[in-house]
Amino acid sequence: MDRLLDRSWDQPVRYPEPAIEIIDSRFQQYILGSAAIERLWTGGRWTEGPVWFGDARTLIWSDIPNDRMLQWHEETEAVSIYRHPASNANGNTRDRQGRLITCEHGTRRVTRTEIDGTVTVLIDGFEGNRLNAPNDVVVHPDGGIWFTDPGYGIHWNYEGHKAPFELPTRTYRLDPETGAATVVDETLEKPNGLAFSPDFSVLYIADTGASHVRGHPRAIHAFDVVDDTQLTNARQFCDLATASPDGFRVDIDGNVWAAAGWGGPEQDGVWVYAPDGDKIGAIYLPEGASNLCFGGVKRNRLFITASQSVYSLYVETQGMPYA
Repeated sequence: MDRLLDRSWDQPVRYPEPAIEIIDSRFQQYILGSAAIERLWTGGRWTEGPVWFGDARTLIWSDIPNDRMLQWHEETEAVSIYRHPASNANGNTRDRQGRLITCEHGTRRVTRTEIDGTVTVLIDGFEGNRLNAPNDVVVHPDGGIWFTDPGYGIHWNYEGHKAPFELPTRTYRLDPETGAATVVDETLEKPNGLAFSPDFSVLYIADTGASHVRGHPRAIHAFDVVDDTQLTNARQFCDLATASPDGFRVDIDGNVWAAAGWGGPEQDGVWVYAPDGDKIGAIYLPEGASNLCFGGVKRNRLFITASQSVYSLYVETQGMPYA
């Protein structure tokens, strides 16, 4: 993608967008001929956890090493600090009441920001031990909060505070009534990004600790959701080969839009998979992508956090509400 790496991001690009690859004809319907990738902001160290607040027309995301959360306002395109310090916040989402749910590396907890701005701790330990460093989070329609805990925030002081692991790497569910946590999976090496299918019958989870060198693919896995509270029938959904999956979201047609990084300039960006697991398209970026979400007035604008920057692209689909 030499033409992408040489691109000047403050100049117009000739349509159609050269950094979009249609691998399968099923992807064609989602691409707009007169929509280009836009770099909205740059200046982070490792940006993550984008979440859209439609009522405020605002995108919020984390800049983990800089211990801050930022916000971009769609109407003015201004960027400002949302929270600093931010406990090395990583993944974010909204619950059904519109409140911000955040995974924090620095404090090794999951929090909820109330409408009045106060912060409620939802969980910071399990069975007498501290969580590793919660990473990404989604909310089920029943109010249950599902989050991954791979522990990247305690590997180094760069994204949190280096410390020993007290628990296995797992995915948890918080009960909306009792607040109690249950382990829903502990088979993945580094469970990271996660998202539900449109009917909430399947939960997808990325494994970013896997490696083909160790005979374990860098893959997104699928699990059937049983009784809205448990997972079963684990299987590999897609294999990203030498790239690494991170955060991702699902559109209303069930396609998985996955951030990909650490694969080099030929692979960094967003990979799109049909519901059957076939790779159907790619959006290439000049830096590794970490996460993404859908937003904008019609939920048809893809926002991507990518290493030091934030990008956007209008597409002809919509993200799932609240995802």
